[in-house]
Amino acid sequence: MTYAAWIILTAALVGMTCGLIGVFLILRKMAMMADAISHTVLLGIVLAYLITRDLQGIHMLVGAISAGLLTAFLVQWLRSLDVQQDASMGIVFTTVFAIGVILISTSVGNIHLDVQHALMGEITFIPWEKTVLPMVGEVPKATALLGVVFFIVLLFITLFYKEWKITSFDPALAASLGIPVLFMHYVFMSLVSIATVASFDAVGAIMVVAMLITPAASAYLWTDRLPVMLIISCLIGVLAAVIGYFIAAWIDTSISGSMAFTTGILFLISFIFSPKHGIVSKYI
Repeated sequence: MTYAAWIILTAALVGMTCGLIGVFLILRKMAMMADAISHTVLLGIVLAYLITRDLQGIHMLVGAISAGLLTAFLVQWLRSLDVQQDASMGIVFTTVFAIGVILISTSVGNIHLDVQHALMGEITFIPWEKTVLPMVGEVPKATALLGVVFFIVLLFITLFYKEWKITSFDPALAASLGIPVLFMHYVFMSLVSIATVASFDAVGAIMVVAMLITPAASAYLWTDRLPVMLIISCLIGVLAAVIGYFIAAWIDTSISGSMAFTTGILFLISFIFSPKHGIVSKYI
């Protein structure tokens, strides 16, 4: 595959993975939790590095998942104290992210881990760091990791589709049916954390947030059926990756930024032209 093809494939995997998870975030009215977790995983990554002094390995994933679960737990705890959900997310997000930034500035030192890289990522470097997979050959490490994460997310959504569907629309009914609502919530937050940290180094926090929220919000305008919504969200994520790359090549700018911008353009198109909820159809 060519250099450009690897970049587009990597971004498309981010779009599909985040697109699947984003649908359930939108349905649960937790869209801003994506923003919170995409930033607070920075603390988990920094702590994992401080403990192991190694930027590669499973410990980085464990640290990020732990930070994501800590974020979900703290938000849930503040809500139990009658703090509004949006305020809870704002308090936890800013505090935990600030701790991560302070640790990078004071304890990490001069290594390949900085705030700008964490926010914007550097997808142009993806094709240069490769690994060898059986029966596949050489592939970029980030692409291989995102492929595995996409499979994990797809597997969990398939296995627990009924549980997450019920808990998203009616948690009280789910609890009355014996479904462990809180446990399923934390499993889902773990998936959000895994998808976030897998995408973190490649595309940065800004594109992760864009891919988690905007394709799902666009898909919500096109259909009221959950299976169709999941498919449309994935397709919009892939489309944003492809179009965003060519926009970046055309005007010579940030690839991740262009892809995030493209998700906004696709949402605007959906907002205007979707058959049921679009402005044009409502006007007609």
